[in-house]
Amino acid sequence: MFLENESKYNFGETVIKLTAEIEKKTWKVSAIHDLQETLKKNGTEILPIKVFALCHPAHSSKILLKDNERIVSSLMPCRVSVYEKNDGKTYISRMNTGVLAKSIGGIVEEVMIASSKDVEDILSSIIVVK
Repeated sequence: MFLENESKYNFGETVIKLTAEIEKKTWKVSAIHDLQETLKKNGTEILPIKVFALCHPAHSSKILLKDNERIVSSLMPCRVSVYEKNDGKTYISRMNTGVLAKSIGGIVEEVMIASSKDVEDILSSIIVVK
């Protein structure tokens, strides 16, 4: 249900390169959640982790304009997480939306498969492919 790849870069470089690739591919970053900072404010120290909320209006509007499809809005926007592990390496994870899409069907499946391909394209120059 989830995909994880090692990044070719350290945490800071991964965040910078991911942001640049998102913008280059005409997607939008609607929010970046710095979970390390959030937990630190609440007295817990964890390794760096940022969750990017990504949106592409052309994709999302196909779902959000239709009343019967809006139910899947809880899966929106797309999310990509960048984090360090105890091995000192940086990783990127995201939902395997292509698998999930097949169980939904219709326009939602079409949009989720297209957006999944876009996200993988965004990540292609950043992740280690095995």
